[in-house]
Amino acid sequence: MRFSMSNDDSLIAQIGRTIGLWGDLKFHLHTDFPEQFKVGNTYRSNRGDLTIADINFKRGIIRFIGYESIDSAKKLTNTKLYANEAQTKESCDLKEGQHFWFDIIGCVVKQDDEVLGAIEDIQRMGDTDYLAIKTADVLVEAGLSKTFLIPYIDRYVIKADTDAKEVYTKDAKDILEAS
Repeated sequence: MRFSMSNDDSLIAQIGRTIGLWGDLKFHLHTDFPEQFKVGNTYRSNRGDLTIADINFKRGIIRFIGYESIDSAKKLTNTKLYANEAQTKESCDLKEGQHFWFDIIGCVVKQDDEVLGAIEDIQRMGDTDYLAIKTADVLVEAGLSKTFLIPYIDRYVIKADTDAKEVYTKDAKDILEAS
């Protein structure tokens, strides 16, 4: 199970320093779906809209239309690229068991028939995504932690139903009780 880090107006990449003489720039991905970056695609940035002129994933470099010289490309160093929810859904092909973060955040977390809480955020630590849960009020009143993390791995997450806005877990209450 994987997520895209893309979200409504979310950071999906950052541009680094210039490479060579032709406006190539170092390219740092902040998404699980690099296939969304194609020649001709336009993305919002903190420096206006940018359209990809060339991209080389193997070398980790990108070039933008209108920035094909080293001097013009230098202006894009540290630029951040963003995509909104609609653009992300259009550009990314999810496989079975994959979900976008923006579809998972807000889901209710259940174990058996008990509601444990709701997903407020997702945090990536190393290669693992963790669901940041705001514990259900009734469990907080019973003395349990106000928040806890569940690793988004098969060991704990049985199924995510983004249409019903529910994530079904096993042994997640043990994590909550130990928090």
